[in-house]
Amino acid sequence: MYFPSWMRQLYRGLSAPPAWASPRRSLVLSPHRRLPEFSSFIARTNTCGELRSSHLGQEVTLCGWIQYRRQNIFLVLRDFHGLVQIVIPQDESAASVKKILCEAPVESVVQVSGTVVARPPGQENPKMPTGEIEIKVKTAELLNSCKKLPFEIKDFVKKTEALRLQYRYLDLRSFQMQRNLRLRSQMVMRMREYLCNLHGFIDIETPTLFKKTPGGAKEFLVPSREPGKFYSLPQSPQQFKQLLMIGGFDRYFQVARCYRDEGSRPDRQPEFTQIIDISNVFRNTEIGFLQDALSKPQGTVKAICVPGGAKYLKRKDIESIRKFAVDHFNQEVLPVFLKTSINWNSPVAELIMEEQRLEFIRLMQVQEDDVILLTAGEHQKACSLLGKLRLECADLLEKKGVVLRDPALFSFLWVVDFPLFLPKEDNPRELESAHHPFTAPHPSDIHLLYTEPEKVRSQHYDLVLNGSEIGGGSIRIHNAELQHYVLATLLKEDVKLLSHLLQALDYGAPPHGGIALGLDRLMCLVTGSPSIRDVIAFPKSFRGHDLMSSAPDCVPPEDLKPYHIQVSWPADSESEKNSLNLHQES
Repeated sequence: MYFPSWMRQLYRGLSAPPAWASPRRSLVLSPHRRLPEFSSFIARTNTCGELRSSHLGQEVTLCGWIQYRRQNIFLVLRDFHGLVQIVIPQDESAASVKKILCEAPVESVVQVSGTVVARPPGQENPKMPTGEIEIKVKTAELLNSCKKLPFEIKDFVKKTEALRLQYRYLDLRSFQMQRNLRLRSQMVMRMREYLCNLHGFIDIETPTLFKKTPGGAKEFLVPSREPGKFYSLPQSPQQFKQLLMIGGFDRYFQVARCYRDEGSRPDRQPEFTQIIDISNVFRNTEIGFLQDALSKPQGTVKAICVPGGAKYLKRKDIESIRKFAVDHFNQEVLPVFLKTSINWNSPVAELIMEEQRLEFIRLMQVQEDDVILLTAGEHQKACSLLGKLRLECADLLEKKGVVLRDPALFSFLWVVDFPLFLPKEDNPRELESAHHPFTAPHPSDIHLLYTEPEKVRSQHYDLVLNGSEIGGGSIRIHNAELQHYVLATLLKEDVKLLSHLLQALDYGAPPHGGIALGLDRLMCLVTGSPSIRDVIAFPKSFRGHDLMSSAPDCVPPEDLKPYHIQVSWPADSESEKNSLNLHQES
């Protein structure tokens, strides 16, 4: 086996203790010392899923959950390796064994001992890896009985996500969750092997308690015992990445926990059609809300085409799409049917003139039974809305049997040339970072930083898989003077919050960059799961709650006192406050 030179040196370094280490601290084990027999703590001899015809005649002890029972003659035992059929003894001498195996509820944990035997001819099950054998039981022990389940632990049984999260420890037993989390573990292992063994990266953990970072997502605050001082949970280890590069660790990685005070979302974002700008078609329109949108500086009219949508979408589907636009974007969407026999056009859409209709058909390349969804408003808002709507339409069509997205196909795409800054939503005259305030400007646009910063491109890149962003990164600013100018002058941020980084950049910081891949989102796409919560062992709900433990929870005032914090209760939270007081009194 070939090892890189750096690995051979590492092994040589580990083969003997360093010169400064005392003999007692040496990690070298004496050849006369015996390691403890770990198997003495293990009752089973085999796992349920590993037994085959080659094990015939062997005496085995198995432990697992009762998957199901059939006519009190057979039961299927399950562990993390698979399933195996158990033959329940029927003779009088084994009455106690039969009683345990027949009366134990499904999902109870049992231990059985017996002999591996061949199934009778014709009773083999080719769908089970262990389908050629079964266990003829001699002894059985009920290790733990299971009470009545809140839901059946079967993948085909429908259950609400709230119920799954409330009883997550049961949901984790399902085949799908077992598969997802085991695949996630394997993928992380492959990443580590690739980065460390093949490319010389090192894995360095960075702190969880840090300080507030300007810009970006909202951060969770953690109180300290110093009055008025708080830690922040890092939304990403962004600054630590740069500091490690400055410290000479040019190839570093970690599987990092990132904390953002935002609601969860399914994060399923594949694409199936394009947004086309049709503002010029409606420059002379008589439709009031289109006129109003086009009269504003960033106003635009945009539309998407849903190919063949009229054949599949019902009136209630169209209404749900319009409601989605109003509820989530406070924006109107017009369904337009230009070449269909259906006449669900809104009264406003009927005002489209004939020449506009013909130009509309030409630009959108409208075919028979296509549905057009049209909206108007500020450019970014209109694009975001239609981007979401095309995903909603894709979901609706796929539920009706239309094949749009091949789950077995992985299509990657790099997105580059992002703007460095965007106008703030609440104050368009001020700028905010499109990525983060440490992203370097494009070399060709640096001169524009001092005259027209809104036109500067960034050295920011995103990696997209099947229409969903799975990673993003950038080349960073490595010049302290330029970083200070971006923070203080352009973004109007308090540079004192980043004095440590600015100081580090002054001590010979090399040009550097990096990328962060969203492991949860990547696993979601690889496994074909509808939500990232299906690839995380203990996720939070859509509102950020842990439904299993009821976190976040109230804290008694005496626990808050060391942190110099008092809770200011909203008027409508009196009942919750009273409930806490009653709990303390009891």
